[in-house]
Amino acid sequence: MLVKWMRCTVSDRRGFERAQRKWAGLLGEPGFRGQGGGWSRSTPETVHIFGFWDSRAFYDSFMARSHDRLQSAQVGTYSDLRTSLFEYRFDVKTGFRPEFSGADLLRVAHCTVREDRIEHYTLMQEKVWNPAMAGSPGMVRGVFAQAGSEDEFLVLSMWDTAAERGKYRTERVERLAFRAQTGADIAAIDGDVIDLEPEWTIEARQSDDPDLSLL
Repeated sequence: MLVKWMRCTVSDRRGFERAQRKWAGLLGEPGFRGQGGGWSRSTPETVHIFGFWDSRAFYDSFMARSHDRLQSAQVGTYSDLRTSLFEYRFDVKTGFRPEFSGADLLRVAHCTVREDRIEHYTLMQEKVWNPAMAGSPGMVRGVFAQAGSEDEFLVLSMWDTAAERGKYRTERVERLAFRAQTGADIAAIDGDVIDLEPEWTIEARQSDDPDLSLL
């Protein structure tokens, strides 16, 4: 599964939000699984959007055929667009689905990992960070993904806002980071906390095949 992360700075909020709803046209695209996002809590003019596709081939086909038509309505409403693509590695909480239902808040962490520490970083994500996040009240679902450059990773987690506050506290994160030797693994990190905009959520009807989410 391909994970697409888009970030931009919005200059015309009303125009951007109106055009964002037109992305419902993604529902007719082969391989499209879901899209959603919202506004940054730290920098209110910043938007984060996350999209999910069955494969890079389906995504490339969409970009060649339909993307510009859907995107045209938003031209002039934003600047500083950054787009990154990642491949699914594993769930942060078991049973990940490319949907945003039940979540009010998103957390994204983007890490550049030292080349000689990639294997250790991945193992610690699976054995230390993931169980801690999955066991936190308010944690709905999440995904761990890796970029084609191999040293870039994305951790996207979805939370129930009311339960999220105070449950995954700073001191707990510091203890986990010490246990996982995160400082030795990571060369650079950035991230954000995002208030989900429900009207931007687009979700394709999911198959009953339980293995489809692991493509």
